[in-house]
Amino acid sequence: MTYEEYLSNMKPGYIVDAGSEEHLVMHELSQRALKITMELNNKYHTKEEIVQLMSELTGQKIDESFGMFPPFYTDCGQNIHMGKNVFINAGCKFQDQGGIYIEDGVLIGHNAVLATINHMEDSEKRAGMIFQPIQIEKNVWLGANVTVLPGVTIGEGSIIAAGAVVTKDVPANMIAAGVPAKVIRKIKKDTEKGEI
Repeated sequence: MTYEEYLSNMKPGYIVDAGSEEHLVMHELSQRALKITMELNNKYHTKEEIVQLMSELTGQKIDESFGMFPPFYTDCGQNIHMGKNVFINAGCKFQDQGGIYIEDGVLIGHNAVLATINHMEDSEKRAGMIFQPIQIEKNVWLGANVTVLPGVTIGEGSIIAAGAVVTKDVPANMIAAGVPAKVIRKIKKDTEKGEI
């Protein structure tokens, strides 16, 4: 099975059984990602070099407007899709086999975790994995230490407060906080600088 065949199979709700051919390809992709992220994380790189390494990691051309403060971790890399003017802060971890879609203008805070895989609930089949994509729409801001779980869409312009665990979709232009994250209120327009 090729990487392309593997990725084309990773549709929402797809199940990968432990020890299957897909599981072996997952392992190969993780080793590839480890090699590239080791290079990214363990020496200084210019902004242009970071864009080049992320393009290699994702297998797609990353826009030159992309910014990142390493370290950055992923166990696949090939199913991360990013728009323009995306910024990822230090220590973020992406589990992208199910697909992570990050639109233009997204800001991702320190140590955010985006996870697209769940294990089976049945203890006899627990090693099996279920894939669900994450969609982060335009101009979203994820605060530090935010966790986004499989299948979640965060609507355009929303803010997710630091430390939140997002288990369900967040509508556009809302502020959500807490564990699990709940919508607190609609974003105010034209606020004074520094107010939320």
